Parts: sequence; structure tokens; C-alpha cells
Amino acid sequence: MSQLQAADPETPGLGDCLRSARRGRGLTLKQVSERTGVAVSTLSKVENHQMTLTYDKLLQISRGLEIDISELFHSPYSDNIPKKFNRRSVSRRGEGQVIRTKSYNYLYQHTDLLGKQMSPIIAEMNARTIEEFGPMMRHEGEEYLLVIEGKIMVHTEVYAPVELNVGDSIFIDSTMAHAYLNVGDGVARAVCVCSASSSALMEALRLIENREAASATKASPERGTPGRPVKARR
Repeated sequence: MSQLQAADPETPGLGDCLRSARRGRGLTLKQVSERTGVAVSTLSKVENHQMTLTYDKLLQISRGLEIDISELFHSPYSDNIPKKFNRRSVSRRGEGQVIRTKSYNYLYQHTDLLGKQMSPIIAEMNARTIEEFGPMMRHEGEEYLLVIEGKIMVHTEVYAPVELNVGDSIFIDSTMAHAYLNVGDGVARAVCVCSASSSALMEALRLIENREAASATKASPERGTPGRPVKARR
């Protein structure tokens, strides 16, 4: 399962941010467990830097605590968090939170800013055919995509597929089912800006990962005649 990885060692760790979010709301570990469905022992290990969490667990926690998922990477209870209307964030090359799936590799940037109205992402497209991609994804909000490397084919449920080259861009309603495919000879990469919340985007990616896991299971059936038990050899 894909994991989020903080690229900047200067930022607070997941355990520090989880503890800060919990204490800032006056909650015990047991109360957080009841709200999120994550075991107390797991929460304790995370807070004590003994383990990390996959993004589906992070999503569980953000939903249960009703917080933006980026709060689990940068604590809003720190005195050095800028005020909402005087904010600035600089992202260096390679910095951000990484999510990897079979279809996409996403690098979420500027996770230190909470309550953003948009999510800036560097996206790398892996799937080369719509059959390989599977069912197209949809989520709340709108999105803008600018190709910075390679060739990308954009499929939607309403319009005919369109090919984008370096420097080309597209704007779509994200509630319309869509898929981005790599149709070039090498890497396909784009800047993607989504107005959806981080939690909504990660939920969409979680569904993709669950779909991929189910497909992998179906692709490796037990030997034997379908519908009949497999007989043991004597």
C-alpha cells in the first residue's frame, strides 16, 4: 500500500502533528480511536514515532477528527504558522507528500498551508491505455492541468479524447469522470491544480488503489475448474 512520505526533515513528524491535533481538541487516545476507528495501540505507536500510516488510515483520522489532512503533516497549533491572509509557502524541487498508484504518481506540494482553497500537485501519468487505467475517476471541485513533460491523452465521459503536448493545458469540472494517460515515448508529467479538498482527492486515489488491489486478486485465481473445488493431488 502506498504511503505518504515527508520530504522535508525540518517539518514536524506525523506523530508530533497527530499529538498536537489531538491535544488541541482536548481528546484522549481512546476518544480519537472511537471517532476514527483506528486502534489506540496504533495511534500510540504513531505518536511515539514507532510506526507510520498508509494514506487510507490518514484519511480515516482526518475524517474522524474533521480536519484537513495536511494538519497531520504541519501542526496548526504552532506559533510560527502564518495567518490565513498573509500566507506564503515555498516548495523546492522534490519536496512534498508522495502518493503512488498504478495509474498516477502524485506529489502534493505546500502541505504546510492549512485550509487551502486549492491543491497544487505535480502528477506523473503511468497508465497508457484506458483499459489499463480502468474506470475513470471523479471527485468534487474543478481542476487545471498543464503538461510540462511528454504527451498526455485526456479522456472524459462527455468529450472525445484530446491529446496535450508540452505547454498545452486543460480545465475541467472534476465531477465529470476523467482519466489522464501517458501516450508519449517517455515520462508524462504535469502541473495539476485542484479546487477539491485534500481529503476528497485522497479518497478518489484510495478508490483507485482498492480497485487495483481487487484487479490483482482476480488476475491470480486458484487453479482448477471454475465453480468447483480444487482437488488435492495424491
